[in-house]
Amino acid sequence: MQHALSLTGYQIALSGPVDFDGWRKAARSLALAGVDPADVEWIVGGDSTGLPEPRPNAPELRVPRSFIELAQTIICHIDPERFALLHRALTWLQQTPELLSIASDRDVVRMREMEKAVRRDIHKMRAFVRFREVDGHFLAWFEPAHFIVERNAPFFVRRFTGMNWTILTPHHSASWDGSEITFGPGANKSDVPADDAAEDLWLTYYRNIFNPARLKVKAMQAEMPKKYWRNLPEASLIPDLIAGAESAATEMIKNMPTQPAPHHRSVRAQHWGTRDKTPDPESEATSLAELREQAMSCHRCPLWRDATQTVFGEGLPSAAVVFVGEQPGDQEDLAGKPFVGPAGKIFDDVLAEAGIDRDLAYVTNAVKHFKFEPRGKRRIHQKPNAGEVTACRWWLDHELGFIKPKLAVAMGATAALALLGKAIPVTKMRGNVVERDDGLRVFLTIHPSFILRIPDPAEQRAERARFLEDMREVKSLMAR
Repeated sequence: MQHALSLTGYQIALSGPVDFDGWRKAARSLALAGVDPADVEWIVGGDSTGLPEPRPNAPELRVPRSFIELAQTIICHIDPERFALLHRALTWLQQTPELLSIASDRDVVRMREMEKAVRRDIHKMRAFVRFREVDGHFLAWFEPAHFIVERNAPFFVRRFTGMNWTILTPHHSASWDGSEITFGPGANKSDVPADDAAEDLWLTYYRNIFNPARLKVKAMQAEMPKKYWRNLPEASLIPDLIAGAESAATEMIKNMPTQPAPHHRSVRAQHWGTRDKTPDPESEATSLAELREQAMSCHRCPLWRDATQTVFGEGLPSAAVVFVGEQPGDQEDLAGKPFVGPAGKIFDDVLAEAGIDRDLAYVTNAVKHFKFEPRGKRRIHQKPNAGEVTACRWWLDHELGFIKPKLAVAMGATAALALLGKAIPVTKMRGNVVERDDGLRVFLTIHPSFILRIPDPAEQRAERARFLEDMREVKSLMAR
């Protein structure tokens, strides 16, 4: 960092757009010297003026850890005013330690918006990066809205440890050779080949996992904006899949073994509409939708660091029954929706046979992030521990507070722990109903993934039949 004299103020040059250490060192010196943030110009590259000496008897500089974490995220935002904004906040924190909790402060509002935008961009990169193989090396092109490559690189190292890969973006590049991560300058999309030998296999897989009955075009485009489509091989399939969704869904329903029992949505909706929707006073959310949005940036336990995204509950906001599983699996982590993997397929089929309409229920998990152990290219499910379940119970309790169901179904021991606050021997108490202190009835059963883990086909069919009987009992309890 070179220093030059300035007659009008201070010009601070950082080594790069995400030079957090450089910003922190300079901002600390400026704050200890009592320099007004308005007299400082922050630039990337170039020359800096000399940093001032601290004032005599300058008070010790103290900031909450939450500000450090917030600043590390905001430094990745593309707004050139981010450095000045953080410097201003650092200065005000010395006078108003509770600054970050003042929701009406203009700078705080802006910082929260920037934090949310960066986290959303990080999630999009994890969801939409597609690698193509070139001579044994895997290349990917992505166009982030912010400077997130360096911050996001450790996730891809953990996720694709066994691959040698490079991710190219217009801002930076990141490369992993199996032992070391390195960063380089930006690149052009033309540096990545158009396709590889594995692409046809991926497209075949995508066609086969597409579920026309659950297609919601607006929701899909909100989660996967069209600006990402040009870099996704499966995007070429989407228009035709959407166009044929209605006929495919009709055919799929025709081939189902039974039809769900009829429900009169309007009558039930009128009944549910009379429920008290007053949120828990400890929650900042005033609706289930706001709660879902808050959960997208949840850091209540460390599981968020490795997961692709938060997988929140889904379903009717005033459902009479809430089904609670353990945690998202690999496919749920990638899709951002609960129960869409193999266990979810069994769950859907059994619910339909039992006469329970999933669209009139609410499905969620005790833990909202995928916990796994990486083994090469695979991610192996790991059971959440009691601390992680307890940390995430805050979200589950608030979900239940908004929905106010007649019945909750604990599918597995982890769900029972989250709902009842204590370990329950589910295999022994399966089929029983336990009433909570708040009056909510909790029905105990197994998780549908248990059926998939049974190696003997005859025993697997018997366990599925028993799970079906459990779901029929749930339907009966819903009417009481």
